[in-house]
Amino acid sequence: MVLAGGSARAAYEVGVVRYVLEEVARVLGRPVPIDVLSGTSAGSINVAMLAAFANEPTARAARVARAWTSLELEDVVRPSGTEALRVVWHLLGRPVQRDANEQRRGGMFDPSGIERIVGEAIPFDAIGDHMRRGYLTGLSISTTHVSSGRTVVFVQRRDEGVPRWGSDPTMVAESTRIRAEHALASAAVPFLFPAVAIDGQFYCDGGLRQNVPLSPARRLGADGLIVVNPRYIRETAPPPSVASARETQYPDPLFVAGKALNALLLDRIENDIRRLEKLNVVLEAGRRRFGPGFPHALNEELGRSGESALKPLDVVYVRASEDIGVMAAEYVRSPEFARRVRGLIGRVLRHAAEGAREADLLTYVLFDGEFCGRLIETGWRDARARHDELVSFFARRLGEAGPTSNRPVSSRVTS
Repeated sequence: MVLAGGSARAAYEVGVVRYVLEEVARVLGRPVPIDVLSGTSAGSINVAMLAAFANEPTARAARVARAWTSLELEDVVRPSGTEALRVVWHLLGRPVQRDANEQRRGGMFDPSGIERIVGEAIPFDAIGDHMRRGYLTGLSISTTHVSSGRTVVFVQRRDEGVPRWGSDPTMVAESTRIRAEHALASAAVPFLFPAVAIDGQFYCDGGLRQNVPLSPARRLGADGLIVVNPRYIRETAPPPSVASARETQYPDPLFVAGKALNALLLDRIENDIRRLEKLNVVLEAGRRRFGPGFPHALNEELGRSGESALKPLDVVYVRASEDIGVMAAEYVRSPEFARRVRGLIGRVLRHAAEGAREADLLTYVLFDGEFCGRLIETGWRDARARHDELVSFFARRLGEAGPTSNRPVSSRVTS
C-alpha cells in the first residue's frame, strides 16, 4: 500500500484504505494481504498507524478513520508567533539566536498539537513486534534531509538492514525503528510545519522529491501496489467559467501558493505511474518475442552492470475523483464550518475562501474532523468504483492465482 502526501488531504487516503481493508476483504472472505506499507508526507502518519495496528487487519481501518474525524482544527493549526517573528527577522537581515539543541525549526504553525495526537494515537513500539509475528514485512517513510536536499527513506523491516537500494545519489535509505519523529518529519510541509530533528539532523516533507514512494515499496519486495493519490486531475481543459475564475484570482498569493504546493507535492505521480506501465509493457513484449526466460536473462545482464533487477508490477492506482480544493472552499464557507471553528483561525480561513471557487492552499491545513470525514467518504466512493479491479488484484495474491504463482501479472495500470 503506497500512500502519497498532501497534508490534510491524506484523509482521502483513509477512505480508500478502509474500503480495501473492509469491503474487499469481505468479498474475499479473509483479510487482504498487505505486507509492505510505504508513505510520505501525511501519508506517513497513515502508514505508521496501519503498521502499529497490523495485528487488527480489518479493524485498524476504522481506527485510522476515527483518528481523522476526531480532529479539531484549532488543536492542530496553531500559529507559532516565535517562528513568525524569526522569519520576519531573517527577511530584515537580522541575526536569529537559536538553541543548538532545538528539535523543531521553521514553520508558521506550532507542531505541539499534531505531535500530541500522533504520539497518543500510534503505539510505534508495536511495529517491530508485528513484524516479528509476520503481520508485516516492511515499512518505509520518506523524508527530505534539510542540509543536503536528498530524499532519506527510513526503513523498518522484518529482516534487519536495508535491501539493495540502487545508485541514485539523491535518494538514500536508512534502517531504523520507526518512531513518531520520522512520521512528523515526513509530514512537515515547508513554511507551514517545522522541520524535525532526528539524531541531530533536520528533516522535512518527503514529498518535495518523492511524493508517491513507489520505489521504496518495490525495493521492500512488493510485486503489486495499491497507490492512492489525493489529487484531482481534470482530463480535459476546464470550462470557460472555471478558467475565467482562475484568471481573476491570479496573482492572488494564496491561490498561487496552493497551486505551487500541488505542483511541488502532488503532480509527479502521473509520470511515475506511466513509467511503471511502460516497464510492464516492455517486459511482457520481451517475454513474447524472446520467450519466458527473457526477464531472467535481462536481469542477469543488469546485475553484471551493477543495476537493480527489473520485475513487472501489478498496480491499481486510485486518485481523487473530485477537486479537493473546491471541496475545501465550499466547506470553509459553510455554516457547519462557522459553527465548528469560531476563533482567529476560522476567521482567517473564511476570509481566504471568500470569492474563491477553489482553495488548494486550505487543503494543506484543514485538519478538521468534519472536512476529513467528507474526504474519507470521497475516498471510499472512489475505491468502490474500482471494486472489481481491487478484488482481482488481491485474488491474484491468494488461492485463485496461488501466493507464489508464476502466472504473469497484469501490465494494466488502472486509474
